[in-house]
Amino acid sequence: MKIEDEIKKSLGDNCACYVLVTCTEPDKDGKMDVQMHYEGDEMLASFLIDNAAQVFDERKKTKESK
Repeated sequence: MKIEDEIKKSLGDNCACYVLVTCTEPDKDGKMDVQMHYEGDEMLASFLIDNAAQVFDERKKTKESK
């Protein structure tokens, strides 16, 4: 079973959209292979990514201000 199928099964029928971002371990040059998969409306997936980025930015600002 593919990971996307497992995620869909875990999320249930009420999930409008999800975004999965994964990466490999860095190689000796520090490069990583980053992959993204989403299910649902593309605009909603974009909205989820944008809002997640804002959450991380706010957390970073909070940590830096301490």
